[in-house]
Amino acid sequence: MQVSVETEIAAPPDVVFATMTDVARWPDFIGEVERAELLTDGPVRVGTRFRETRQMFGRSASEEMTVAELELPRRFVLTAESHGTRYIATHEVTPTPKGARLALTFAGTPVTVAARLFSMIGLLFMGSVRRKLEGDLAQVKVEAERRAQA
Repeated sequence: MQVSVETEIAAPPDVVFATMTDVARWPDFIGEVERAELLTDGPVRVGTRFRETRQMFGRSASEEMTVAELELPRRFVLTAESHGTRYIATHEVTPTPKGARLALTFAGTPVTVAARLFSMIGLLFMGSVRRKLEGDLAQVKVEAERRAQA
C-alpha cells in the first residue's frame, strides 16, 4: 500500500521543513495528533524516536516512530513497525516560485503472514488514509504560513 499527497505552501522551504520536523509541537497544529512524546534527548535528528498518539478511524492509536533520514531543508523520513507491517513516511520539501511544495508518501509493507492477509482488507481504507494525510498537510500548511508571517 502506498499513498502520496502534496500541497503548495506560501512559505520558504526552510520554514516548511522546520514546521514539519517540529515533532514535539505537532499536537499544537495537527488536529488529530493528540500527543507527540520524544523518546530521545536533544534536537530531532537521524535516530530520534518518538511516540505519536492520534485519532485513527475513531480510536486513539499510538505508534513509535524513528527518524531514518534528515536532509535539511529537503527530506524527512520516518519509519515505524506495527502489527506486522513496516511503515515509511517520506516528506519532501521543494522550492517553488511562491514558496515550497510539501509532498508526503506513506507506504506500508506487510512483513508477517497475518499482515499480508490483512493488507488486502487495508486496500479498502486507502481513500480514508489519503484524506487523513491531506488533512495533516493542510494543517502543516496553515502553521508554516503562520510562522512565515511572524
